[in-house]
Amino acid sequence: MTRVLLATRNAKKLAELRRILAAEDVAGIEIVGLDEVPEFPEAPETGATFEENALAKARDAARATGLPAVADDSGLTVAALNGMPGVLSARWAGRHGDDEANLRLVLGQLADVPDERRAAAFVCAAALVLPDGGETVVRGEWTGALTREPRGSNGFGYDPIFVPEGGTRTSAELEPSEKDEASHRGRALRLLVPHLRALVRG
Repeated sequence: MTRVLLATRNAKKLAELRRILAAEDVAGIEIVGLDEVPEFPEAPETGATFEENALAKARDAARATGLPAVADDSGLTVAALNGMPGVLSARWAGRHGDDEANLRLVLGQLADVPDERRAAAFVCAAALVLPDGGETVVRGEWTGALTREPRGSNGFGYDPIFVPEGGTRTSAELEPSEKDEASHRGRALRLLVPHLRALVRG
């Protein structure tokens, strides 16, 4: 069994990658999270792009543990906010990871923006870094528009205010399997699947 570290403590992200590997019939890989390896200093996310942040996290994790490491950086880009919050999505309201405050701030900033100009996209860059230095970076995008009020209890972050293009339900109203199929993170992680398969084949 090949152990691959997903550089996160987010249980939902771990479950998502495990579901995707199962759906793609990838055997022989055990996904572990940061809570399952010895602690190491994690560099702050200071990159200007999702790709830079994902690579930095994966490099740190591979170097510290000697395991192949996957890391992602994702966020919401809003057309009416000139592409922000972008890489600042998790700390848009000032404190890292305060989903409710971040979501409320974005809704407040868009209060006067008409429905037809509320286009947005979720973006995810995912990086796979191998202990021997091999690196792969992929990108997934999920386009849609923002609601005026949160709806739904599945998901996290900005999911309750994001309606995917062509849909009527928010990302937080979708079943996990539906979200895996369409989401930015699902798209990016699926692009890594051939590279993860190659680890098992050696």
